[in-house]
Amino acid sequence: MLRFVGLTNAAVWLGGAIFYTLVVAPALVSQDMVNLLKQPNFPFFSGAIVQLVLASYFHLHLGCAFVALLHVLAEWLYLGRAARTLWTYLLLGLFAASLLGAFWLSPKLRDLQRTKHLVKAAPGQREAAARSFRIWQGFFQGLNVLMIGGVAVYFWRAAHPPDELRFVGSAKIRG
Repeated sequence: MLRFVGLTNAAVWLGGAIFYTLVVAPALVSQDMVNLLKQPNFPFFSGAIVQLVLASYFHLHLGCAFVALLHVLAEWLYLGRAARTLWTYLLLGLFAASLLGAFWLSPKLRDLQRTKHLVKAAPGQREAAARSFRIWQGFFQGLNVLMIGGVAVYFWRAAHPPDELRFVGSAKIRG
């Protein structure tokens, strides 16, 4: 049961990250979205929708990373299996990246997106916000690729445990 929970969490995490990156994000800035919102509304509202979904995306990462860390703790407590340092560092890194994205990067992108479309802002301020937004958006894309890679490695690890852990005898289960 414990292995099933870990594998399911890893699958949801990887599937959600890939679905957002390959399907949701491109759809929100597609020609269909331009047709739906019409040109004067498209840049602002589409960007605002992207920022709302991005916040949820980082919360998905955060929740799944937390469950993965709890899974490692549960394996240690119930199976007596000490966590391998590399996998623990990978999960801690993914958790830290999720925290960074959820509580710093996502709000920063949201504020820059609003500023670049703010009517009352000076043109220089809007241009600076647009330039900064492009830079931080690029940073997000790089972070996203790294996070997906890390989650894919974690998924592989969850799906392929070491041979001694595939079948745990009842003597190893603490109870």
